[in-house]
Amino acid sequence: MLDLNFIRKNPEAVKRAVREKHERVDIDHLLKLDADRRELIHQIETLRKQLNEGSKRVSQLKKSASGGQETATLVEEMRVLSDKIKDHEKRLDQSTPEIDDLLLRIPNIPAADVPKGEDASGNQVVRTWGKRREFSFKPRPHWELGASLGILDLERGAKISGSGFPLYKGIGARLERALFNFMLDLHTQKHGYQEVFPPFLVNRASMTGTGQLPKMKDDMYKIDGDDLFLVPTAEVPVTNLHRDEILNYKELPIYYTAYTACFRREAGAYGKDTRGIIRVHQFDKVELVKFVRPETSYEELEKLVKDAEEVLQLLGIEYRVLKLCTGDMSFASSKTYDLEAWAPGAEKWLEVSSCSNFEDFQARRINVRFREESTSGGKVRYVHTLNGSGVALPRTLIAILENNQQENGSVVIPEVLRPYMGGVEVISQ
Repeated sequence: MLDLNFIRKNPEAVKRAVREKHERVDIDHLLKLDADRRELIHQIETLRKQLNEGSKRVSQLKKSASGGQETATLVEEMRVLSDKIKDHEKRLDQSTPEIDDLLLRIPNIPAADVPKGEDASGNQVVRTWGKRREFSFKPRPHWELGASLGILDLERGAKISGSGFPLYKGIGARLERALFNFMLDLHTQKHGYQEVFPPFLVNRASMTGTGQLPKMKDDMYKIDGDDLFLVPTAEVPVTNLHRDEILNYKELPIYYTAYTACFRREAGAYGKDTRGIIRVHQFDKVELVKFVRPETSYEELEKLVKDAEEVLQLLGIEYRVLKLCTGDMSFASSKTYDLEAWAPGAEKWLEVSSCSNFEDFQARRINVRFREESTSGGKVRYVHTLNGSGVALPRTLIAILENNQQENGSVVIPEVLRPYMGGVEVISQ
């Protein structure tokens, strides 16, 4: 969340961020509530001072033989003051939840170099990688390839759980497993991330801390009878690893990577990409999370993007990097790059990674700080958090199938995955 003091000093910048990210938060109402609350606090402090002074005077009068009537009058005045304080404290308690709720609904401020734009049409292509394959035949979409090769069974997946829950079979299941094992090995052995295997259920505090709640509550799967949610991404449990902790500056930067299944209702996405596994409710993903010093966070963002890019480069997948505009960024992000892989069968670019710097937005919500070295007075500051997909399935799987298909219907396995596939080089009928 944003610092309330920052909002007081920069209301127009905050209002602009609300407009640019298409949110609806009444900043003027928040500031009015805040001003009223601060006035109440001032009044309470003034009344308490008067109450303390009066109590001392009562004590002095009780020691005097001639202070009977004055003492009784002063005691009554102290009772009235005490009632006023209780009334003000009640009003203060009533105003705090609304202020806290409004603060949770205010989006992060876009970084200065984020392009202005209303929607995805305002995103900027930063770079592309790879040479587009020229087919001597019409490439088939992944849903046809998966069915003909017997590796993807959408009908049985729907029978088991409903639409949007894919079922991988045989070599298809092994390919899915090979992909996230390959990515975890790359990030831990080459890029310096520590692997964690977090819970797939998280509590409300964790979801609120990373910004999924209250903003995206309709897209989340909640467990009835428990205040727990299925993880929409490993970002949630991994970012909350250090909630309410003060880290030592020597520990930073901290890099984590994690595999989880991910679960999203995507309530507003019905009717989009309904064929195949482009848009599903359950999918696998390897996540990258960083806790860094504020001074290095944008340098760390560029490194994060490069780490995700290397996955696609090793797989030989053509991709492009987009810098997202203000209208297409997430609620919590200051700056985001998306990686999109080319899928020739579906004939579209598919997002496979989103890499973001949140600055101290998430850290304030989960209270993750670090203590500076003693030469700086040991000052305690909020860390900056970053995360990105490193990368997400099944769209990466789609790109592999569609880009590596052969005219006879077989699919060549990328060389880097073959050790994870027991040496299998080709998926064929």
